[in-house]
Parts: sequence; structure tokens; C-alpha cells
Amino acid sequence: MAVTIFALGIPLDVDEKFVRASGPGGQNVNKVATAVELRFDVNASALSNEVKSRLLSLAGHRLTSEGIVLIDSREYRTQAQNRDAARERLIELVTRASIRPKKRTVTKPKKAAKEKRLTSKKLRSEIKRGRTRRPSSDD
Repeated sequence: MAVTIFALGIPLDVDEKFVRASGPGGQNVNKVATAVELRFDVNASALSNEVKSRLLSLAGHRLTSEGIVLIDSREYRTQAQNRDAARERLIELVTRASIRPKKRTVTKPKKAAKEKRLTSKKLRSEIKRGRTRRPSSDD
């Protein structure tokens, strides 16, 4: 079933498919399709290319070879709760992908930091060297 949801004011066309879920639910679990499979085609969406590329990398194991993000929700006993949970996960994923990562500014360590590191290495070296010395045979 094709549905449109909105994330950040952008319409996202998703396909929802309901399947039988395993787990709690008593006799209902064998009769009612409460689990939700949400399919979102990233390449056919109205997202910018920059957001699409970040979304594809963030999707990880949820991404199919065709570029479709597959979100599965079966944590609740009702279809409506699972549908809402799956939609929330997709919206959260798209929101994370829309945030542009900060560009790292290259910095150099200060002179005092270098000296502190070298003195701590020298101290550590002395401690270790003191461990391997054998006692003198003058005793």
C-alpha cells in the first residue's frame, strides 16, 4: 500500500506491507498480520542528492541492492503501533541524513602539549627500564 509521509516538510512516498509477526500475541499472532515492512525508494525520492548519499550510507544493513531502504517493525502487538514505529524510524533516519556533518578544521598540537607527551613517555620508559634490571651481585 503506497503512502506519503512527511519528514522535514518533504513528502516521502513509502510502500507499507503487513506481515505476520512472531513473538507475543497469543492466538492472534497466527491470524493477524501486525508486523510492518516499510519500503522507501531513496533514488526516486524528492530528497537532494547530498541527503540521498548520506541516507544510503546511514541505512547500512537496511538497504537493498536496488537502493530501497527496508524498515521492519514488529515490536508491538497492534498494526497501528508498528506502523507508527516504522514511520518514526524512517523519519529519524532521514532527519539524521539531512544534517550536514561539520567540516573538521586541521589543527596542530601546541608546543607545551608535545613536551608534556614526551616527558610522560620518558617517565614511563624509565619505569619500564627499572623493571628489567637485575639486582647487582655485590650483596
